[in-house]
Amino acid sequence: MTGWNASDIPDQSGRSAVVTGANSGIGYVTARELARRGARVVLACRSEERGTRALVRLRSEVPSAQAEFRRLDLGDLGSVREFAESYDRDDANGGGLDLLVNNAGVMALPYRQTADGFETQFGVNHLGHFALTGLLLPRLLRTPGARVVTVSSAVHVLANIDMGDLNSERDYRRWIAYARSKTANLLFVHELARRLAAAGSGVVAAAAHPGYAQTNLQATAPRMEGRKVVERVMWLGNRVAAQPAAKGALPTLYAATAPAVRPDSFTGPRVLGWQGAPARSWRAKWTLNDTASERLWEASEGLTGVRYTALKG
Repeated sequence: MTGWNASDIPDQSGRSAVVTGANSGIGYVTARELARRGARVVLACRSEERGTRALVRLRSEVPSAQAEFRRLDLGDLGSVREFAESYDRDDANGGGLDLLVNNAGVMALPYRQTADGFETQFGVNHLGHFALTGLLLPRLLRTPGARVVTVSSAVHVLANIDMGDLNSERDYRRWIAYARSKTANLLFVHELARRLAAAGSGVVAAAAHPGYAQTNLQATAPRMEGRKVVERVMWLGNRVAAQPAAKGALPTLYAATAPAVRPDSFTGPRVLGWQGAPARSWRAKWTLNDTASERLWEASEGLTGVRYTALKG
């Protein structure tokens, strides 16, 4: 893994990928580099305007790209179902899906609720991706070598999930809620990997994080609240301390394409989990707790109405 970079991505010709939140930052770079190596890529984004603009940019940077935009709002389970149904409907041959990259996310927002009444960070970062993965799972299961890569964060170490208050209804602290949603991502990967193995499936479920990378996430919340000073500080932090999005995307690309990736692995930047080439990343022990991952899974099925029946005998 030493010194691994985008030029080490294996040929992706003939493979198909869905990348959520691909209109900017880590998601855009992930989609672009997969397309550059020959994959057929779907940019799954909430905003049609930003998604279409990203698609135009990608095609200008990779003229040979096989790419398309499809609208997906992870904060609306109706939109998630519509995306999955349209993906199935438009592929009349019932082909498989080689790669699902659960990348989209929100960070440290003021308290909001999704269209379905979930706290936004938990709803978008975890529940939306839980539902999407479950709905696309039949395609993944019938594709040899398929993978699901979920993007978490080193910030997950700030908080374990609270099964008694998944939606932060009793006590909302934005950074704690964010950390819990990122812990939920890792518990999801842990449980998905366990269930895939139990079903005898070769699909690999893995996780990654970008360290500190220059993206739009940091400034979104202060911009929403009109906190100009904080927004400026976040912008300066990105300029001074963060690595470019192109490098922040490397752990995701490694988890998505490198031959040696194992189920339930967690890949991040080599240097203190902050910057550098992809490497095995440390994770909080609570993200490997079988009981917690199973309880979160069952709660997520109940909240989303999406049940992974394809993994049951």
